[in-house]
Amino acid sequence: MTTERAGADSASATLTAECLSHWFIDQQSGTTVHALDDINLAIQPGEFVTIVGPSGCGKTTLLKILAGFIKPSQGAARVHGKEIVKPGPDRGVVFQELAILPWRNVHRNISHGLEIQKVPKVERDRRVSELIELVGLKGFEKHHPHQLSGGMRQRVAVARTWASNPEIILMDEPFAAVDAMTRQTLQEELNRISVETGKTIFFITHSVEEAVFLGDRVIAMSARPGRVKEAVVVPIPRAERTWESMSTEPSMAHCVEEVLGLVRGEHEAALAAEGTSVKED
Repeated sequence: MTTERAGADSASATLTAECLSHWFIDQQSGTTVHALDDINLAIQPGEFVTIVGPSGCGKTTLLKILAGFIKPSQGAARVHGKEIVKPGPDRGVVFQELAILPWRNVHRNISHGLEIQKVPKVERDRRVSELIELVGLKGFEKHHPHQLSGGMRQRVAVARTWASNPEIILMDEPFAAVDAMTRQTLQEELNRISVETGKTIFFITHSVEEAVFLGDRVIAMSARPGRVKEAVVVPIPRAERTWESMSTEPSMAHCVEEVLGLVRGEHEAALAAEGTSVKED
């Protein structure tokens, strides 16, 4: 494994952040919070980039800027060189909180975005059927969310985002609420789907092991104000990764140790500052 500058090779990148900083006003105290400072990132086509750092370091703020939900105070985020100023169909977002509709079954939840786009029913049904097969939900098409396990509901959320065929998928701790065994299964499924579809993925997590298992690169961030501390390259091709194989792979353990070393001091700094600053992940 190697460490490198996170902002390298921006000319060929799908998604970039350039000299990006952000401040916001805390609604309770009225104070100004410096969330992000001089972020430079370049994510290549089809690359899976994971991002870790202490709570409050601005990970979710960065994702919201990349999604177009908020505008940075300084700098810019771009897709293929075009500045991001609002949400767009080229970017899909999966949050930790499930964005699925309880009154719709699996098939109709996944098809919801396609209906909004007015995709013809025949094409819509074909794409939804392919995704149901891809995420392992065949046989559950008519089930409603309350009839599914937490892991299955998360698969619906992922498939729903994939259905609209965005080039870039932004994911904010999508597996944090499920149990450990289900989480590993979902990680393997997401890895497989990302390899098969070639999507560019930006994935936030608090788990270093998850970050290393999924990522082509792991971006370690500092405590607030969030800065890119280092990028760690994971040398094992994603097509070859399963938890069974990775658990005995020395380079996986080395990467985990390296990333932990990068973020451990930042977690301690964040804990020391807790109680005097506002949390905004």
